[in-house]
Amino acid sequence: MHPYIPHLLADIATAHRTEIPEEKFPQTLEDEFEEIENWVSREEPENTFGYYCGLNSENFPPAEQLTDREMKIIRRAFEKMMFTWNHGIILPEKLPAAFAYKMVVDSLNMKTTIVNSGRMSFDFCSGYAPDCVFKEYCPCWEAWKNPTDPADFEDNHVDTKNDIGRQPDRDSIPDDYEDDIPF
Repeated sequence: MHPYIPHLLADIATAHRTEIPEEKFPQTLEDEFEEIENWVSREEPENTFGYYCGLNSENFPPAEQLTDREMKIIRRAFEKMMFTWNHGIILPEKLPAAFAYKMVVDSLNMKTTIVNSGRMSFDFCSGYAPDCVFKEYCPCWEAWKNPTDPADFEDNHVDTKNDIGRQPDRDSIPDDYEDDIPF
């Protein structure tokens, strides 16, 4: 194992959110509508995910210096940390380890909002497969290449299964790496 991995995993463990502010619920229906209107009309978030969790993408080794197994271990620990911030990242199931690792690390540089209830996710799907950042790994690509009846698409569409908060019984990273995470 790369000698830097244990230190990186310790940094990721330290980045877990430990204090969640108490949520204040709207007192009246008008307050609730005002909260919804503020959410919808909000400006671009000011801070990056790295700002909130305290990690810098520069502290992660390039994918070329890691094995697929090491990238999966780091990614699994990173996604667990994201979950403590009510955040996630949605990636295609068949994405190569190096591509997925890079996307997860790059999420540290993306502006976001941290919520105290509910969940936010980095989602790269625009719905237009020809311009998808994932190219041939896009789960919608097959439907774009071979258009069929929309009802068939619903029946044959494959869900991504890497969002650890969504379907805990279907994680994208096999459980056999679980023992490698020191926390």
